[in-house]
Amino acid sequence: QGTVESVRQARENYYEAAKLYQREGNNVKEALSLNQAGILSGNLGENQKALEYFHQALPLYRAVEARRGEADLLNNIGLVYATLGEQQKALEYYRQALPLRRVVADRNGEAVTLNNIGLMYL
Repeated sequence: QGTVESVRQARENYYEAAKLYQREGNNVKEALSLNQAGILSGNLGENQKALEYFHQALPLYRAVEARRGEADLLNNIGLVYATLGEQQKALEYYRQALPLRRVVADRNGEAVTLNNIGLMYL
């Protein structure tokens, strides 16, 4: 629906889904749900909440070696830090994402991450 309230509700639904996936032991789907909750939090301007969700998802992706998801997540974390004006922190996360993008041959993701790195230097 696009309203602030509907975005908040969608975020809560993703978080509830993450808890259900956690009970099932499905790390990938739990991480995906947390990532989506983080993205929606960022869209709402709730950057600290976005970081909380993202940092919950990161060890889940790493535990199952889901490199593409980890790279996407690291890039998302970088975006939040860039929004907060913390360019060095953003660069740290973009630099972690870049080799993962290359390992999984995600050329589009690699280009996005390189662009984000360039923006931090700009």
